Amino acid sequence: MRPTLHPRLVNGRFGDPAVFVEALHRPDALLFDLGDLSPLGARDLLRVTHVLVSHMHMDHFIGFDRLLRVHVGREKRIAVVGPEGISAAVGHKLQAYSWDLVDRYATDLVFEVIEVRAPDTLAATRFRLKAGFTREPGDLPARGDGGTIDWPDLRLSVAVLDHHGPSLGYAIEEPVHVNIWRNRLDARGLATGSWLQGLKQAIRRGETDDTQIALPDGGSAPLRALRDLASVGRGQKIAYVTDVADTSRNREKIVALAAEADLFFVEASFSAADRSHAAHRAHLTTIAAGEMARAAHVRRIEPFHFSPRYEGEEDRMIAEVMAAFQPSAMMAEA
Repeated sequence: MRPTLHPRLVNGRFGDPAVFVEALHRPDALLFDLGDLSPLGARDLLRVTHVLVSHMHMDHFIGFDRLLRVHVGREKRIAVVGPEGISAAVGHKLQAYSWDLVDRYATDLVFEVIEVRAPDTLAATRFRLKAGFTREPGDLPARGDGGTIDWPDLRLSVAVLDHHGPSLGYAIEEPVHVNIWRNRLDARGLATGSWLQGLKQAIRRGETDDTQIALPDGGSAPLRALRDLASVGRGQKIAYVTDVADTSRNREKIVALAAEADLFFVEASFSAADRSHAAHRAHLTTIAAGEMARAAHVRRIEPFHFSPRYEGEEDRMIAEVMAAFQPSAMMAEA
């Protein structure tokens, strides 16, 4: 499967938590957490349409101002998901500024904030530039089986976890993965290009065979005539968990959330030797992170949010995670 979603840690394994996820051949992008976003240029930030905040500690939320700054003056709608209190936090951020000049803008910037108070309890609040970012009732997103939030081409699962307060874990997943076969395009004399996104979307969304698909030559063809260009498989899944205590309840929820993920971003803040300090700070150790990834049968693990106390010891920290994640492989290497 050629991945559609391409994530990267914005600040490495030691910096503020933030993961930028871009979609292949699509203009939109997603952010897990809002730590320091200065490494991202305006071009990347202007692609962001969804933000998933674990909790509102400063190192997870300070980047909101940079995201806001580059979007003022743009016609844009951004969905922000977070734990209980996220609506108030976004509102306070926005009201820290004066918006007396908003009438000069022809465009409207809208934040649709979804507050997850419990897995089955959501609240929606809207903040619009043209209204001076005052609070307005928002629209709740569509819900899928198992309480997922369903957006076009993306399904979001959320787990409410324990830190010093609630911290949300997330998994994003394509409902299905559509792969276009280049040799079949060549055999039909069809060029690659942006038109293929229309074909992929029609297949993902279950459109009828009569649906007309725009072709690169300016014409169109019914979906039935183009289905053989594609194969449909399991959608890509990325899970993200940070700032959680190592408790049996958290472990159970995290394993369920990350189950069979292609990629699992998980904090590993402290070395196994410092487990008592990790427990006091309500964070995970390297061993706990690896064990949860192994129990969830994830395909690849990306540990991050290493404590600064281990600066210069990144390789050792990763080795501890991998020893718990793939113990048989580590024994074979030894």
